[in-house]
Amino acid sequence: MSEVSRTATKRGIEAKWLILAAVMLGSFMGPLDGSIVNTVLPDITGYFKTDISIAQWVPTIYLLTISCLILLYGRLGDVVGYKRIFLLGLAAFVVASILCGFSQSIWMLIAFRAVQGLAAGMMMSVGFAIITAAFPPPERGKAMGIYAISIAAGLGLGPTLGGLVAQYLSWHYVFFINVPVGIAALLWGYRVIPRGRTNPGQSLDLAGALTAFIFLSSLLLYANRGEDWGWASPIPLVLLAIAVLFGTLFIRIERTSAQPMLNLALFNNRRFSLASLSALLSFMALYAVVFLTPFYLVFSLHYSILKVGLVMAASPIATLVVAPMSGILSDRFGTRVFAVCGMCIAALGLFLLSGLKESSDAFDVAWRLAIAGVGMGMFQSPNNSAIMGSVPPWHLGIASGIIAAMRNVGMVLGIAVAGVVLYNLAPITVSAHPGSFGPADIHEFMLGLRWAFICGVALAATAAVTSFLAVDRKKQQAKTEEPSP
Repeated sequence: MSEVSRTATKRGIEAKWLILAAVMLGSFMGPLDGSIVNTVLPDITGYFKTDISIAQWVPTIYLLTISCLILLYGRLGDVVGYKRIFLLGLAAFVVASILCGFSQSIWMLIAFRAVQGLAAGMMMSVGFAIITAAFPPPERGKAMGIYAISIAAGLGLGPTLGGLVAQYLSWHYVFFINVPVGIAALLWGYRVIPRGRTNPGQSLDLAGALTAFIFLSSLLLYANRGEDWGWASPIPLVLLAIAVLFGTLFIRIERTSAQPMLNLALFNNRRFSLASLSALLSFMALYAVVFLTPFYLVFSLHYSILKVGLVMAASPIATLVVAPMSGILSDRFGTRVFAVCGMCIAALGLFLLSGLKESSDAFDVAWRLAIAGVGMGMFQSPNNSAIMGSVPPWHLGIASGIIAAMRNVGMVLGIAVAGVVLYNLAPITVSAHPGSFGPADIHEFMLGLRWAFICGVALAATAAVTSFLAVDRKKQQAKTEEPSP
């Protein structure tokens, strides 16, 4: 039993719930900052008198830096302790938020957003590991379900809060609101999160970390900016070639390393590998919704930024309600049935969204979003519990990092896939502005939107299939030998 588990056992029920609450408070800020900045991006563009193509790097660099080092942070947590990584990330996030708020130029803001993303990655990478170590297996699903509230709340509050900030304050406060929350989480986490186990005899796989960083950064930059640059133009093709090369090198290094950053033997466990793939596909489907729906609300229904945020909140609110119940039930009845049913419901929600019409209203959109949110809430907690429960204790950090990586990579790829379909079937979307659509443009836009949502249906349905297959044939956890101290 790990030190976190022993501490939670000694101090009773109160300790593990305090640990969970501390991790939730800190983890809430990462998704919040990922979703809130897009809302105030027009204000940032006007304030610095820059082009939207440059301002777009403010949210892009944050997502890239979170994703590229998240596996390294998970591995570091296994070596030096999860508490140290989590609190260091929290402290750096607070400092970076202050610097972002006081930025004097767009390039300064982009640079500090990169630092903020690095810090957020540290928090996200070990949250699941801290919670898994603090709760016994019969309560793991419940804990994961409650933890999902912080992720859903961050994603859900971001657009609405961003709309309020844009309307009544200035964009600087999007970053300043992190400071009191971050300081509270830092003090609370320092007090209640146990130090956990460390492995001082372990070495860090620097070659694996470097190749993983180059692979992920090249792949995600290609996916994120390929549409703007042209998928077949020289820069995206070079990025894709670099991604293939360093991805291959990474796998080769990890297979031969005595102490790899990512133990590829974990993927021999069918439950772990397919549940991880399901997580990736689910977030691709979710972010097709997050990306596409605001276009529809603004271009077709002509809603304000604040009203867009309020309508979009329907999905994360539904997730917030369902996720804890799904987690509790999965502890009793198993994870697979809820993961499969959740993705089937999410696919249904996406299919219903594809049927939106030019004359639909806010309620028509909200109840469809809520169905998709119910499906995601039913899926996420059991699936995360399946992943964390299929690895030995000394690999909890890297498993937690993989969940976070699947989430962030899925977000980028989901937006890229939905964007490719929408922009190719409705090219008017690329250059149009709200209110500029004529009847023919609206028809073209609705066609592209419909098929982009259908692609999301395919992603969610595929995740349902992989979730169904995500069971170890031998009904046992991975038999990876524990490293020597």
